[in-house]
Amino acid sequence: MADPGYADDQVACTDTDLVIKRYYLWGSSKRLPYSAIIGVRRLELTGLNAVRRWRIWGSGDFVHWWNLDPRRPRKSVALVLDIGGHVKPTITPEDPDRVEELLRAHGTSVSG
Repeated sequence: MADPGYADDQVACTDTDLVIKRYYLWGSSKRLPYSAIIGVRRLELTGLNAVRRWRIWGSGDFVHWWNLDPRRPRKSVALVLDIGGHVKPTITPEDPDRVEELLRAHGTSVSG
């Protein structure tokens, strides 16, 4: 049985890649092969991290890069992707549990 994958307005999980939609200023996507993702950390957008909900796009700390997500203020979980560099793509999928599950299935370490 083929993996059904996942897709919402922000993220898509294909057979080979994680696609972060509206990653760049001009609206194009960033494709990350699963093999490029070293690990994923779950970031609860509560407590002191609640302010991060208001980061609609870009970076406020030069570490996390947030794709454009106008609905982020209503979300409570982000996933921080370690791809080996200083900047870590940070996403807020509609179903973070499903995205974590698919990343684990492709051999990515998930923490947090």
